[in-house]
Amino acid sequence: MYIVHSGELVVSKLGVSGRAIRMTGLGPGDFFGEMTLIEMQNRSATVVAESPTVLYELTARNLYTYYKADIYAYVMVMQNINRELCRRLRSADSRVAELADLSRE
Repeated sequence: MYIVHSGELVVSKLGVSGRAIRMTGLGPGDFFGEMTLIEMQNRSATVVAESPTVLYELTARNLYTYYKADIYAYVMVMQNINRELCRRLRSADSRVAELADLSRE
């Protein structure tokens, strides 16, 4: 997982046509790659820096070390990751609903 300290990044996915579709932008305080800490799957999107960027890295090994050393800190990290995942899911649900409305017009 990476935490953005400074800089601007773009998250994109390949569409059915093979074209990159911009999903969102990231800036200081945002993070990405968290899904790999929870589920070992291939990445779901591509993240590219749009400006000089400084990132902090949190690996699964680091997270396990926190778990062993300070369970409270570990729980707080996981709780915050889960909150953000819920926010992103709600946002995606809203976008899907909007697109469904547009396709009915």
